[in-house]
Amino acid sequence: MSKVTESAQSGQDQFLDSAQSLRDYLQASVRQALRCVIEQEVTALCGDRHKPSGQSDYYRAGSAQSYVMAHGKHEPMERPRVRKHQEDGSSKEVSLTSWKLAQSQDEWEDAMMRATLCGVSTRSIPSLRESEVARESRSSISRLWQKKSAALVEQVQDSDLSDFDVVVLMLDAVVLSDGLVATVALGINTDGQKRILGFRVGNSENQQVCEDLLGHLSRRGFKVAPERRLLAVLDGSLALKNALLSHFPNALIQRCLVHKERNLKGYLSKRHWPELNRLFGRLRKSQGAGDAKEAADAIAAFLVDKNAQARTSFEEVGSELLTLARLEVTNDLSVSLLSTNCIENVFKNLRLHIGRVSRWRENTDQADRWLATGFILTQQGFHRIKGFNKLPDLVAALELKACTTLKEEAA
Repeated sequence: MSKVTESAQSGQDQFLDSAQSLRDYLQASVRQALRCVIEQEVTALCGDRHKPSGQSDYYRAGSAQSYVMAHGKHEPMERPRVRKHQEDGSSKEVSLTSWKLAQSQDEWEDAMMRATLCGVSTRSIPSLRESEVARESRSSISRLWQKKSAALVEQVQDSDLSDFDVVVLMLDAVVLSDGLVATVALGINTDGQKRILGFRVGNSENQQVCEDLLGHLSRRGFKVAPERRLLAVLDGSLALKNALLSHFPNALIQRCLVHKERNLKGYLSKRHWPELNRLFGRLRKSQGAGDAKEAADAIAAFLVDKNAQARTSFEEVGSELLTLARLEVTNDLSVSLLSTNCIENVFKNLRLHIGRVSRWRENTDQADRWLATGFILTQQGFHRIKGFNKLPDLVAALELKACTTLKEEAA
């Protein structure tokens, strides 16, 4: 071995030794910090160790061997004991708040849930904890997962919606497996905040499942302000549209431009795709009803001599591609509200978490638990929609007085 190689090897060994030393130092620092916090509480109750307070009912009573939670595992540590004088002359031991927190399992349970959601099998979770004493069995972790995920299902499916002032509703479905489809509702409120409102699992994206979902949302307090209409962004599913209009007959529907453009490309030769992209780009950037109508007419004219089915598919949409533009609001909101991308991005992140599920059991609540945990984790990264500061203009445009003829014109 050359001197350079020997030197490099020696340097690496020193680095590894230093890294281990650093880890030991950090762990010792955490234990010392815990001791300081606990000692501060004891001192607050009993006074200084060598100058006890004569007026306090609390006094030190030695210590006992116990443990605290640190670095996701049990760490042995002596527990200070404090007792309190009673009026009858007896005494009782006092539970220290800081010690309770130091022994909390919440940190480990939260880490376990994050690990499971990020794709770590419950079989592998015990290896995340180094201490054999603290290591959990696979069965206990599985039970903990079921308990916590069931609580998250309740959080998603039963939380109160009455304080979430929805302006825009998006409905879409995600396929879990053959014969297992989840229909999901996402709401956007007046502040531009997004929220997963709820979901229903069925065998397809059908009207009955969507009606059940919307009915459940209504029972939880979901409602539209009586003085305005709801704007719904849909991908073109007739089942979702019919279900929506059965619950909110005054709703205005904006069809997703991304889905319609993708649908038209399915009928056209690839040599026509660049021009179709350009025309749809013009439609997305249009400002106001007149500008949007000209962009839509340009797409219709382009399709006249290209493909009859493509032309029919575009004509079928009617004015639903132009709903947002016809409300005469700024196109700053177009990037967020002219497509179902807000909910499609949720599905994209969801698939990262449910991708490891190899078998879906339709006769259990398995799908509900995985969906709820995935949605909650995804929702933690939500930001307000682009152009949210222009939402007051949209709210004003959706007032019944401002758009009384919009639905009649669409008809």
